[in-house]
Amino acid sequence: MAAPKDIKRHAALLDQMAETLGLDLQETAIHGDLRIDEISEAVLRCTSCAEPNKCTAWQQDHADGAEATPDYCRNAALLQRLRERGVHRQD
Repeated sequence: MAAPKDIKRHAALLDQMAETLGLDLQETAIHGDLRIDEISEAVLRCTSCAEPNKCTAWQQDHADGAEATPDYCRNAALLQRLRERGVHRQD
């Protein structure tokens, strides 16, 4: 199992990836479009990624937003599904 600091790091990476795609995972969960266990599973998937530094750099390069995750993102399907449902960040 991943160390607590790794879980925190990957939770932040997941949250930032969602924001880069125009999604707010907390609001999405509050509105019932995403279960808390789905978020937990997504964080755990993220911890098995071999590219966290590359992910951080990608997110910085896409600070103005992106239409899709990078190819190596282990949560690409989940985040794309949320985008297709029209679930977006509340500004």
